[in-house]
Amino acid sequence: MADTNRGVVYVEPGRVSVEDMPYPTLVLEEQNNRRLQHGAILKVLATNICGSDQHMVRGRTTAPAGLTLGHEITGEVIETGEDVEFIKVGDIVSVPFNIACGRCRNCKEGHTGVCENVNPARAGAAYGYVDMGGWHGGQARYVVVPYADWNLLKIPADRDTVMAKLLDLAMLSDIFPTGYHGAYTAGVTTGSTVYVAGAGPVGLACATACFLLGAAVVIVGDMNKDRLAQASSFGCEIVDLSAHGNLAEEIEHVLGMPEVDAAVDCVGFEARGHGPEGSTTEQPATVLNSLMDATRAAGRVGIPGLYVTGDPGAADEKAKEGTLGIRIGLGWAKSHVFTTGQCPVMRYNRQLMMAILHDRVQIARNVNALVIPLDQAPHGYEEFDRGAAHKYVLDPHGELAGARF
Repeated sequence: MADTNRGVVYVEPGRVSVEDMPYPTLVLEEQNNRRLQHGAILKVLATNICGSDQHMVRGRTTAPAGLTLGHEITGEVIETGEDVEFIKVGDIVSVPFNIACGRCRNCKEGHTGVCENVNPARAGAAYGYVDMGGWHGGQARYVVVPYADWNLLKIPADRDTVMAKLLDLAMLSDIFPTGYHGAYTAGVTTGSTVYVAGAGPVGLACATACFLLGAAVVIVGDMNKDRLAQASSFGCEIVDLSAHGNLAEEIEHVLGMPEVDAAVDCVGFEARGHGPEGSTTEQPATVLNSLMDATRAAGRVGIPGLYVTGDPGAADEKAKEGTLGIRIGLGWAKSHVFTTGQCPVMRYNRQLMMAILHDRVQIARNVNALVIPLDQAPHGYEEFDRGAAHKYVLDPHGELAGARF
């Protein structure tokens, strides 16, 4: 008999609950009984709360009630479809949050964040996320994954090693590749000076990636003093944007010049203004405009921060449809290069996994990972929403006691 399943469900703005739910099968009733002969069922070993989840839980998207949340998944394969050839039962795997078929033009070109075949509404799909294909989320005890041979990254180490490093490895499904993608597409390299907007988990992961790529100086800006302290703990320079409204001046205090080589937006559409007055009001274009101002001519700007086409809680009518007051003329005049959109996780996750397994990076420590039981997920969401300086990792089966950072 199959084990029971439980998962985190979005109820209404500001509220999630942990509920019993059906054990997953390789036949998807919600998709006209589609048979995933290429799929796998995972026992979830670790699954994280993401800032993108918080946008939904705050009511800032059109997410439907009853949606099972969670797109950051690390698990053990317990069943495979008959067409799965290379992934085996017992493998411990990281699941990219992008759901991809591996067959369409975009997948073949490496753009797995905008797969053409896994979401009938538009290109791109993810687990447990609004408008992303209706796939069940992974903040649960068990989850089903399609196209297993393509999507799953097998972790090539013995079980004891994997479990000891599981907190670090749990960051491979989203935030570490996403932060790396932001830094890489911003052109961060040996000797770069970088400004990272946002000291939440993705911003901290991005700052970690900047150092891994060879940056000389990484400056992190935020309004949350605890999160800024976390950034400072592993060598970042910090700017408290609730106290300082002029970012260029603060960068000059650090570098002796008011511009950086590269900048990364790890905040997204719920940005607030800078300085004592602006920090109390939502100004969704603030970060993008400040990055154009603070990045040198011919510099690059990475934008992994989330921007949406539907925001019911936006401050004005235009922002509700994703129309923001961006100073594109400034970016054009400075010949900036912008990279937006979902991170194509597969482009980076294997390399970052090797850096973790061979102790080249301590990502769980840098993002201040905190393990909590699955049933405490509502408390984790509440604390994260209050600005706690943690990356919350849910432990559905109580197997993370030996994980360390």
